This record gives sequence, structure tokens and C-alpha cells, in this order.
Amino acid sequence: MVLDNISLDVKEGEIISIVGPSGAGKTTLLNIISTLDKPDKNTDSKVYINGIDVLSLNDIKLSKFRNTQIGFIFQFHELLPEFSAIENVLIPAIIKGENKRKSKAKALELLDSLGLADVVDQFPSQLSGGEQQRVAVARALINNPKIIFADEPSGNLDTKSSKLLHELFFKLREKHKITFVIVTHNKELSKMTDRKLNLIDGKWS
Repeated sequence: MVLDNISLDVKEGEIISIVGPSGAGKTTLLNIISTLDKPDKNTDSKVYINGIDVLSLNDIKLSKFRNTQIGFIFQFHELLPEFSAIENVLIPAIIKGENKRKSKAKALELLDSLGLADVVDQFPSQLSGGEQQRVAVARALINNPKIIFADEPSGNLDTKSSKLLHELFFKLREKHKITFVIVTHNKELSKMTDRKLNLIDGKWS
């Protein structure tokens, strides 16, 4: 999908949703602004996060920036099946080179705050869909990101789990002042967000 003259300014602590039909370019846009993909080189595209031109960073600096400043939540939680819940949460902290003891204490605190204190040593296959997604949320939070990008975060959950996850986003914003940019087809979630942006055929509508 080719994005057509897209401009987006997100304020600190804001929760926005990007909606639109399948194939509209939502995931393409999210991947570019979250640094997972880059726009075509023959464009004059710019992406700034916290005042930093992320497209100008080399791969090493970009990886470090992504690890320390950004959290990701995907529709398919992307947990590593061979690692326990707490080990999955700890991965970004290990990559960052944080103190192992302090990181483990923080991971336990995060899991406890998300109602997962009883499953810290269980593997993803032993967890419900909602539990797996909350582990993914804890993983996204472990390095204190400034912004979280979420791609259909409740797309694989039942109605009750979806509602709990959506409410969790707003609690996290209130507690940690985190900015959320969420691509979603969930109408209830999009109604809750501070702004709902509609993307059709690569354009805002």
C-alpha cells in the first residue's frame, strides 16, 4: 500500500487509534512511524519521535533507540514459546544490558500489576490468550518506553479479555504517561481513544 501525503502529529500522553478497511495502509503506516520499516528512499518522508529524526539513525543507533524508547504490542503476542512468562518480559532488558537482579524485580512487579503473579514461570502454551497478551504488554513496558505502538492488540482476544486490555491501556497512560498509537478494527477501542483517525486507500479520510 502506498501512503499518500500522510501527516501525523501525536502529543505526549495521547492515545490515538488508526482505523480503516483492510488494505488501507494502516499497518504500513504503523511500521514506518514505529521504525520497523523505512519509507522509499525517493521520498522526502520524515519521522520524528521525541524530537529525534529516526530515519537518520544508522542501524545500530536505531536498534538502541527502539529498545529504549519504544514498546510494541502485536495481534499475535510474539512470545517465544521456549521461554517462561518472566523470561519473555525480560528479553528487552537483557538486550539493553540492564542489571539482571533489578530487571527481574521490575518484571515481577509488572506481571503482578497485570494480574499475572501466579503465572510468571509458566510457558506461553500454558497461558490463556488474554494472559499471553498481558505478558506481551509487560514486555513492552520493561524498558520504560515513551511510546507504545500496537497493531490489532485485541484482535485475537474474546470480548471480556479485549475489554480488560483496552482499559489497561488507559490505566498505563494515567500511571506512566505513555503515548499509545493503536491500529485497530475494534470499534469499542477506537471510541475510547482520544482521537480516531480513518485511513482509506493510503489517505486520511
